[in-house]
Amino acid sequence: MGFETCGPNEVLVVSGMGHSQPKFKNGGWVFVWPKLQRLQRLSVSLMTLSIETNDALTQQGIAISVKAVAQVKVCSQNMEMLKMAAERFLGKSEEEISGTVMESLQGIQKTLISKSSLEEIYFDSEKKFNKTLFEEAASELINMGIQIVSYKVVDVEDKEGHMETLIKERSQDRKKETTSSAE
Repeated sequence: MGFETCGPNEVLVVSGMGHSQPKFKNGGWVFVWPKLQRLQRLSVSLMTLSIETNDALTQQGIAISVKAVAQVKVCSQNMEMLKMAAERFLGKSEEEISGTVMESLQGIQKTLISKSSLEEIYFDSEKKFNKTLFEEAASELINMGIQIVSYKVVDVEDKEGHMETLIKERSQDRKKETTSSAE
């Protein structure tokens, strides 16, 4: 061992002799005493996850499928969050970390769908639903030492045709509003 280096997308964690608590070094270098200290690496790279929830029931009992994209990373700016991430993920690959985070996000997404109406999810997804999804995910993942950078719904589908009916109703309502305002 001896001198060890890492880039800005990695944290070196040194434990053993001379350290009552692990020492964290984000980017740069550390000296590690061979056989007396242990060096581990923790990736803090941005991970892009595709979150799919299939046949989840809305508040009205309508089965829908929602696809979202989330970007997450181990938080290296906050020492407490970095320690929490190290406790949970040190020694795990990026795939294992992203798998754990994805399972949590799928659960959050499914729970939020069950508390929302189809209208809120489909028509108001840019505002309330996406904002709530981001906030719920952020508060859940903080306990894992994970920072959520973005979380956005990209597609909503239903097999029963409820969305088509809603779209037609909204279109007809807009036509009525337009014709009544023109008079």
